[in-house]
Amino acid sequence: MSDQTLHIAMYPWFAMGHLTAFLHISNKLAERGHMISFFLPLKTQSKLHHYNLHPHLITFIPLNVPHVDGLPLGAETTADVPFPLQSLIATAMDLTRPQIEQSLRQLNPNFVFFDFSYWLPELLSQLGNHMKSLLYCIISPVTIGYLLSPERKLTEKPLVQSDYKEAPSSFPSASIKLQTHEARGLVSVTNQEYGRGVTFLKRQLTSLSDCDAIGFKTCREFEGPFCDYLETQMRKPVILAGPVVPDPPSSQLEEKWEKWLVGFEPRTVIFCAFGSECAMKKEQFQELLLGFEQTGLPFFAALKPPTGVESIESALPEGFEERVKGKGVVYEGWVQQPLILKHPSVGCFVTHCGSGSLSEALVNECQLVLLPNVGDQIINARMMSGDLKVGVEVEKGDEDGLFSKEGVCKAVKAVTDENSEVGKEVRTNHAKWREFFSSKGLESSYIDAFVHKLHELLG
Repeated sequence: MSDQTLHIAMYPWFAMGHLTAFLHISNKLAERGHMISFFLPLKTQSKLHHYNLHPHLITFIPLNVPHVDGLPLGAETTADVPFPLQSLIATAMDLTRPQIEQSLRQLNPNFVFFDFSYWLPELLSQLGNHMKSLLYCIISPVTIGYLLSPERKLTEKPLVQSDYKEAPSSFPSASIKLQTHEARGLVSVTNQEYGRGVTFLKRQLTSLSDCDAIGFKTCREFEGPFCDYLETQMRKPVILAGPVVPDPPSSQLEEKWEKWLVGFEPRTVIFCAFGSECAMKKEQFQELLLGFEQTGLPFFAALKPPTGVESIESALPEGFEERVKGKGVVYEGWVQQPLILKHPSVGCFVTHCGSGSLSEALVNECQLVLLPNVGDQIINARMMSGDLKVGVEVEKGDEDGLFSKEGVCKAVKAVTDENSEVGKEVRTNHAKWREFFSSKGLESSYIDAFVHKLHELLG
C-alpha cells in the first residue's frame, strides 16, 4: 500500500496556533500528493487561505460554529474572545459534531487528525468504516509526558499542587521540575470546566486514551527519550513528523523595521515577542522593559498591552520613551517574527517558549532568553535551559512567579556576553542544534517516515 495516496481529514482546535500548525503539516503531506479535507470555522477561512500552498489537494470544509450563550455574536476561535471565555469556544466546537459526522460519512477519509475534540475517536468507531484517529499534538512530548502520564493515575484521584512539582517516577529527565506558582496554575487549569460538563484534563486524557496513535512535530534526536516514555506509558504508536517548520517567507521584512534594524551592529539587538495571546500585568510589563533598558542594548519588543490597559503607550514606565529614544521600540501589533529572527542585527530573542517560536529560534543565530507564561511553555523552558542547555531562563519568585528588571538584564547578559561561561555553553549548543535542524533532507526524511507509519497503521 506504500505507493497509495492517503486521504486525511484535519479537525484542529479552534485557535489560530492550532489551525496554522495543522495547515503546515497538511502542506507537507499535500506536497507528496496526499489529499487533505480541512475542517475550520466559516469566517476563519479567509485568514488561512494564504497558508494553503496546495489548494488543489487541500480543501477547506467550512463549519458553521453554533452560537453559545455568553459568547460574543460571530465568535469562532479563541482569538475572538478573552481567555476566560475559551471554555465556551470548546462548547461551540463540540456542538459541530453533527456537521463533522455528516461530512465524514461522505468523505470517508483514511485518517482524522484531531486534538481537542475528545469525542472524535468514539464517533469514528460508531461510523465503523475503518477510519483511524491520530491525536496530532502541537505541544511537545516532554509536556504531555510530564503532565498527563498514566503514571500519575489521573483518573483515580484529583491532583493537588504538590503532585505537579515533581515529574512522574520513571520520567526520563531529572532537570524538569515546577515552581510552586506554576504547579498551582496547572492544577487550576486542568481541573476547570473546558466545554459543557467536561474538564480540560478529561478532554486531554480521553483524547490520549481513545485515539489510534499520537503524532508530534518533533525529532527523535531532539526528544527521543520522551517519545519512548510516552509510547510505553500510553501503549500505542507515537509517530514523529519532524520539525515541520513552515517554508521561509518569500516576503521581505517591512521597510520601516528593516531600516530601523540595519542601524545597529550585528547581533546586538534584543527582540522580544510573546505570541498572540499573552498579556502581562502592568507591573511585570514595566519590569521587562526596564530590564531591557538596563542591558544598554538596543531592543525591539512586540507585545500586547498589559491586562486592563488600553494602549502600550499608557503602560510604559515614566520617562521611558525619552530615555530609550532611537534605540528601543515597543510595538503593539503583528510583526514578521521569522524575518526579524533572521536579521543579522538581532542577537537575542526573549521568548514565551511556545513551541512554534522555539522552532523558529533554533534555526537562527540569535541566543535564547526564556520567559514562559503558562502550561507547556514552562516545561519547554525547563527542557531548553536544563536538558539541552540552549538558553537561559529568567528567574522568578517560587510563590508569586514574579520576575525583576535585574533578572531580565542578568539573563540577557548571560547569553550575549562573549566571556560568560553560560553564554559560551548555550551558544555552542544552539549552534549544534541549528546545524542539525538546517541539515539538508532532515524534514523530508521525517515526513516520508511519518507517511510510511500511517500506511502501517492502516494495515
